[in-house]
Amino acid sequence: MGFSDEQIRDMLELKEDLTEKIIKYKEQIEKLERNISVLDTILKQSSFTKASELTRNAVKAIKQERKIAITKNSDGTTIANAFVTNDEVSIVLEDNVTLDPETPPLKSWFIDHIIGDMKKKDVQQVESGEIKKDDIINCVINNDGSKIREIIIKNYRQKERVDEIINTATWSLTRMIESSE
Repeated sequence: MGFSDEQIRDMLELKEDLTEKIIKYKEQIEKLERNISVLDTILKQSSFTKASELTRNAVKAIKQERKIAITKNSDGTTIANAFVTNDEVSIVLEDNVTLDPETPPLKSWFIDHIIGDMKKKDVQQVESGEIKKDDIINCVINNDGSKIREIIIKNYRQKERVDEIINTATWSLTRMIESSE
């Protein structure tokens, strides 16, 4: 089946029109993708907080008894803040402090040795009936991607433990910063 010259001309015009539209839309898509990339960069740089964290933080604010600044020993720069309530210590790192949870001595010293020894004593107290199993000290590390955002120690139960937790956290975080520099 043959096409007339006019039909061929119409098809060529249609093809040319479609090609121009494809080029136009590709340019618009590229522009939109660049805008999304810029927005992603801005959002990553800003202090974006998930709604779930806002509600959790609001509850903490209500329970909060005291705030203790954790400073680097060498120059006094604040690296974190410890929020102490009756049942937990929450150590929140400053936004400019980026530490990997695998960097020593966090796990080897702070978690395994300090918190681990406290946990062993608690287990002994559970076995002797002095405390309930739910009262054993517990440590949770919340990460933001590959960096630590918060260290939560629940059921510390004794003021002396708070002092030891904050002192050893200060020492551990300072060593981690020094080894990361």
